[in-house]
Formats: sequence, C-alpha cells, structure tokens
Amino acid sequence: MEPALPRRKGRPRDAGADERILAAAADLILQRGYDNMTVDEVAATAKAGKATVYRRWAGKEDLAFAALEQLYSQEFPVPDTGNITDDLRASYKQVLEFANSEAGLAYLRMSITESLRDERIATLYIGAHQRQERAARAVFERAIERGELRADFRTDLAVSQLGGIVVLRAVVGGMPTEADVEDMIDLILKGIEKR
Repeated sequence: MEPALPRRKGRPRDAGADERILAAAADLILQRGYDNMTVDEVAATAKAGKATVYRRWAGKEDLAFAALEQLYSQEFPVPDTGNITDDLRASYKQVLEFANSEAGLAYLRMSITESLRDERIATLYIGAHQRQERAARAVFERAIERGELRADFRTDLAVSQLGGIVVLRAVVGGMPTEADVEDMIDLILKGIEKR
C-alpha cells in the first residue's frame, strides 16, 4: 500500500474564479475603458483576492487582453429564413438592439478606443469583425444562389453598410433603431434587387 500524499496547505483553488475575474474585467473595461480599470477593482468585483488575479495574469494589460479575447469571441447568430428580406430584418434588428443597449454602445465605443491604443486589442476586434462579416456575406450569397439578387451583387459593400453606420453612430450619436429597419432594408434592396 502506497503512503498517502500529504494534503497541500491553504485553501483549495476556486474553480470559478477565472470566469468571475474575466467577467468583472470585461464589465469594468466596458464601463470605464482600459485606462480607468484597475486590478484592485476587478478583484473586488469578482470577489477574489488581488493575489488570485496576479497568479493567473501577470498584470493589468494581460488581464484586459484575456477579458477582451473572451468578449470578442461572442457572435450574433446568422439568420437563415429562406428569403433575403426576412434574413436582413432579423439580422438588422439583433444588431441594432445590441447597439442601442447600454452594454452594446459601451462595447462599440470601447472597441474603437482600445483598438487605437493597443495593437493586440485591434487584432482581436478586427478578427471578431471579420467573422461577423463572413457570416453576413453568407446571407447575401444564399440570396444570390436563390436568384433573389443579381449575380454581380457587391456583397462587400452591402456587408459594410450596417457595420459602418453602427460604428459611425456609436461615435457621433443618433444610432438607428428598430423603427428604422424597414427603411434600411428598402434602401439596400432597391439598389441590389434582381433586374
């Protein structure tokens, strides 16, 4: 019979600490931006000791990067209703609902600001944006295959339209709302409808 190993001293590792710490860091970055987020605040919000945070991340920058990496991994579902109008309606509504929420607007503004400050964050943001663009492009490509749109339709311009409006309006104000969705769809489809 092998001798039992001695039990390690101290409290057992908190399995949920990483998740709480990253969520707290992401929330504080969204609320105040990177410069105004502190490791002390993250630890207090996550109900974790400061030492616990530093055992997992070397410093504020590494913690912020990990929190944003998790935040940018979230994506909108891609609608596939069987026709372009309903796909656009569903897609535009979910994007505008997010962009008009307090958290969504904070996310957009933080992404713009922090991407200009830190190349690593810019890379995360660009990657998330490219994944969403690929998903949006698929909506238009399906419509082309169904014959709803002409074959030479510029998916790149159509995909950029909503994203460009949302980013601009996050900075200058006047974000479109769900009430604008039908007019936005009408505008894009009148320019790309099958001839």
